[in-house]
Amino acid sequence: MKRLPVVLFLAWVSLLFYSSIWLFISGFLLMRIELNNQSSCAEPPSSAAYKGFQQQQDYCWFPHKFEKAVIVIIDALKHDFAKYDPANTNPKMFQNKLEIIHHLTQSHPKHARLYPFQADPPTTTMQRIKGMTTGSLPTFVDVGSNFASYAIQEDNLIHQLVHNGRKVVFMGDDTWDGLFPQKFHKSYFFPSFNVKDLHTVDDGILRHLYPTMDGDDWDIVIAHFLGVDHCGHKHGPDHPETAKKLAQMNDMLSSLIEHLDDQTLLVVAGDHGMTDTGDHGGDSEKEVNAALFLYSKTPLFGNELEKDPEAVPQVNLVPSLAFLLGIPIPYSNLGAIIEDLFYSTHTKASAYQINAQQVDRFLHSYSLAAGDLPAEKLKHLKDLFSSVTEEYEHVMSKWSQSSESESHLESQLLKLIHRYQQYLVQARAMCMESWARFHPVRMIAACSILSLCCLLCYLVGEAGPCLKVSYKHLLGYPIFWSLSAAFVFGLELWTSIVDLDTASIFGLVSLASQLCFLYYFRKQSSRKNRPHSRSNFLLFSISSIMLFFRCCSLFSDSFVVAEGEVAPFLLTSLLTMTVVKLHWDGRLTLLTLPSLGSESLKPSLSPSYKKECPRLLGLLAGLTFCARLSGIFHSCREETPNCQPSTFLTPLSSVQDPQIKNISYIGCVVSLGIIVYLLRKWLQHYGNLNSSSPIVLYVRWAFPLITLGISCYWALSSGADDSLTRLHDLKKLALVVFPRVIYALAGLGLLLMICNPVTVYMKRSRDSEADNTVTTYCAAPGSEAELLHVIPQIYRKMQRNLKKRLQQGMEDKEEKKTAAVEAYGLGSVYSAAMVVTLTLLALILIMLHSERLTPSFFLLLVEAIIILYIHSHVSNLYSAPNGLELFSVPWYAVTAWALAGTQGFYTTGHQPVFPAIHWNSAFVGFQDGHDNNIIPAILVAANTFSSHILFSGRYYQWI
Repeated sequence: MKRLPVVLFLAWVSLLFYSSIWLFISGFLLMRIELNNQSSCAEPPSSAAYKGFQQQQDYCWFPHKFEKAVIVIIDALKHDFAKYDPANTNPKMFQNKLEIIHHLTQSHPKHARLYPFQADPPTTTMQRIKGMTTGSLPTFVDVGSNFASYAIQEDNLIHQLVHNGRKVVFMGDDTWDGLFPQKFHKSYFFPSFNVKDLHTVDDGILRHLYPTMDGDDWDIVIAHFLGVDHCGHKHGPDHPETAKKLAQMNDMLSSLIEHLDDQTLLVVAGDHGMTDTGDHGGDSEKEVNAALFLYSKTPLFGNELEKDPEAVPQVNLVPSLAFLLGIPIPYSNLGAIIEDLFYSTHTKASAYQINAQQVDRFLHSYSLAAGDLPAEKLKHLKDLFSSVTEEYEHVMSKWSQSSESESHLESQLLKLIHRYQQYLVQARAMCMESWARFHPVRMIAACSILSLCCLLCYLVGEAGPCLKVSYKHLLGYPIFWSLSAAFVFGLELWTSIVDLDTASIFGLVSLASQLCFLYYFRKQSSRKNRPHSRSNFLLFSISSIMLFFRCCSLFSDSFVVAEGEVAPFLLTSLLTMTVVKLHWDGRLTLLTLPSLGSESLKPSLSPSYKKECPRLLGLLAGLTFCARLSGIFHSCREETPNCQPSTFLTPLSSVQDPQIKNISYIGCVVSLGIIVYLLRKWLQHYGNLNSSSPIVLYVRWAFPLITLGISCYWALSSGADDSLTRLHDLKKLALVVFPRVIYALAGLGLLLMICNPVTVYMKRSRDSEADNTVTTYCAAPGSEAELLHVIPQIYRKMQRNLKKRLQQGMEDKEEKKTAAVEAYGLGSVYSAAMVVTLTLLALILIMLHSERLTPSFFLLLVEAIIILYIHSHVSNLYSAPNGLELFSVPWYAVTAWALAGTQGFYTTGHQPVFPAIHWNSAFVGFQDGHDNNIIPAILVAANTFSSHILFSGRYYQWI
C-alpha cells in the first residue's frame, strides 16, 4: 500500500471514532444549564411571609439569628467518625475519637446536635463544595472539573455574604481559590492535591485560626481541613494515622469552642465520606454518608426533638445558613431548610413558604432557559405550590385577625408545613431525575457508528492487501458525500429548518460517509474476490465468538461488575481453542496405531507431537495458573458489598505488623530483581550483550541502578511518618530525588533506543579492516524491503569477509579454518529493542503502583511471554509462502491481547470507578505537588492504563 492512502484512511477512521465518542458522551454525560440570576434583599421571592414580621425592619427575607459563623469543613468526615458510642469497649482506629461532639450533644441538647449529612454523588471535593454553597445538584460530568476548578457562576452563599457586607475569611484547601476568586476578605490557601501530605494544610490552618478568632476583622470564618481525607487515601480509615488526625480535630474543636461568643454559630461538616480503602467519588453508602454538627452558646433547638435525627441532604444547609445569618437564599438552591432550627410553628411555616417560593422561582426560570424538565411534573409542582401558597395566605390572614383559636391555626400551619416539605422534596427529586437521565437515541447511534468503524477496519485489513483498491472510490467519494451532507445539514440548521446540535450533525455525517464507503468497497471487492482458506475462516470464527460474548457482557450490569473475572476466562478459552485448532489443522500430529502385522502393538507418536503438545499444554496450564493467581491483587466496587479488597493494595507504609512489612518488602524486591535478571539472561542468551555499544552498557549498568533506586525509594516511603525525626528533611528530599533520578535514567534509555537500538554484533577477524557491527533499523520503515534489510545486510557482510579471506590464497590450512565470521544477536534482531523498552516501562509503572503489586506485574509479564510463544506457532502456521501475510495481524491475536490488557487492568488493583483511581501515583517524585495538571495527569494515566501499555507493546513486538 502507498503511504498517503493509508494515512488518509487511518485519519478518517480516527475522526469517525472521535465523532461517535462525542455523540455518545452528549447522550450519556448530560449537563444542566447554570443560571446567572442572583437573589437580592430588595427582591424577595414572596410578600406573604412578611405579614408575620411587619414590626421588624432590619432583616433580609427572614429575621436572622446570628451575627457571625465559623464553618469548619473536615474533608471526608464520615458520620461514623463523628458519633461516639460509650458501649464500644474495643473501638476501631476511627471510632470514638471526637469526644467533644458527644459531650456537647449530651450535656447541651438545645445547643448542639449531630446529623448524618447526605452528599449527592459524585462525592468529589469540588462538587461537594459547590453543592454546599449553591444548594444545586451536580451532574455526573461535573466530576471532570474536580482537578481544574473553575469559578462558580451560579448564585452562592459566598457571593451573598460578600454582597451583603460580611467579611469572609478563608483558610485551607486551595480549591476554594479557583471556585471563589477574589471573594474573601482574607485568605490563607494551601495546596490540596498531594494526598500524601497529611499535615501541611491542617497545620497552616491552625496557625491562623485562633489569631483570627481573637480579632475583630471577620464575620464569617471558613476553615477546610484535609488531613482526615489524606489519611484515608494514604493509609485507609482504620490506621493509627487516622486516629491521630481525628484526635487533632477533637483538640481543635475543643479549643475553638472556647473562642466562640453568644452571637456566633459553629458548623462542622464533612463534605463526603470514604470507603473502607479510604477512597471516594462514587455513590456508595459509605461515600455519601458524612457528618454535620451544629452548635451555639445560645439555644439553637427546641425541646421536642427526635433522639436519632434523620439524615440531612447537603443542599439543605444552604437555605438554613442563609436564614440564620440573614442573607437571601441563593437563586439556584433546591434545598429545604433544616426543620429543627426553626422550632416555632409560625416561624417554621414562614421559612418554608419563602424557601418554596424561591425554589418555584428557580424552576420557572430554568424551564424557560433549558426546557429539559418534564412538563407534566413541572405543572404538577406548580399546581401544588399554588394551592399551598393560597392556603398559607388564607391562614396567615386569619392569624393576623385572630378570628380563630391559636391551636386550630397552628394545626393548619403544621399541615401546610408538611405540604411544603412534600413540594420541596418532589422538586429536588424531579431535578435529580432529569439531570441524570440519558439520551438513548444518541447512545445507540454512537454505538452503531463505532461498530461500523470496527467492520471497516476488518474489511480493509482482510481484503485490502489483496485487492487492487481504488482509493479514489473508497476515500474520495465517501469524503465528498460526507462533506456534502455536512453542508446540507449546516444549511438547514442555519435556516432553522431542523433543530440539531453539533454532535448530532457530526454523527449523521459520519454515518453517511461509512455507508458510502461500504457501498464502494462492496462494488470494488465484487470484481475480485479474495480466497479465504478454511483455516483462516475458522480462526476468525473463534475470535468472533469471543468478541461476541465480550460485547454481550458489556450490556449486562452483572458481567460489567464481574469483568475482572470474565476477561481471564475468555482469554484462557480463546488460547485453548487456538491450541486445539493447531491440532485440528495437523500442526500437532495425532497418535498413530501400528498395522496388524507389526510386532509392536504400542501406538507411536510423531516427533513434533512429542515435543510440542506437552509444551503447549504446559503453557496453557501456566497461563491459567498465572491468571488465577494474579486475581488475588483485586480491588472491589461498591456494587459488591461482600467483596473484600486485596490486602496487597495497601502500601507498605500502612502495614502495622513489622514482620509482615519486612517479608512483603523482601518479596517485592525479589520480584523486581527477577524481572531485570530474566531480561539480562534473555539478551545474553541471544547475544545482544556482546558489543560495547551505549545501549548495551545501559542495559548492563542502568537497569541494576534503577532496581536499586526503586528498592531504596520503597524502603524510605514505607517508613512511618514520625520516624527519623531529625532526618525528616533528608528523607523528604530522598523521596523526591530517587524517583526523579529513575525518571531521568528511563528517559536516557528511551533516547538511546531511538538513536541506536540494541546492535547485532559480528566478531572481527584479526586482519579484518571492515566494521562488522550491524545496527538494527532505527527509523520508520517505508516498505517491507526496508524492514527486512538487517538480515540480508549481515549475510552480505559475512559473504564478503569469507570471499576476501579465501581470495588471499593463504597456504596455511589451519588459518583457512579460521575464516568463519561469528554473528551475535541474529535471533533477536527485531525484538531486543522492544524487550528492553518494555522492561524499562514496566519498571517505571511498577514504581507508580503500590510496592506490594510488584508480584502482579511479574505474573503479567510471564503471561505475556506465554501468549507470545503460543502466537509464534500460530503465526508460523498461517504465514503465506509468498510473504504477503508476514506482517498481517490475525484477529485472534488482537482479541487475545485486548483481553490480556483488560485482565491486567483488574489484577493491578484497578476498577473502572472513580474511587479506585490511584491518585498517589501523581506524587511519586513530586512530594510538594505540581505547578500544572499535565504531569500528574500523565502519571495517573500511566498508572491506570499500565497493563494496556505493556500488553500493547508486547503485541507490537510479536507483530
